[in-house]
Amino acid sequence: MCAEEGVNPGKEFSGKFNVRLPAGLHAEIVGTAAAAGKSLNQWIVDTLDSVVTHNQQT
Repeated sequence: MCAEEGVNPGKEFSGKFNVRLPAGLHAEIVGTAAAAGKSLNQWIVDTLDSVVTHNQQT
């Protein structure tokens, strides 16, 4: 599939990406992160890790 799509399967990633989301959701996520005692970045990393881990187990 990678060859067909012209994608390098061993591509290295920077660990950074931009996400656009509605302002209201942004505010809710910031509040949720603060309530958990985490930075916005750490809350997002933890949440994404949890979702990926859960999906790998199912």
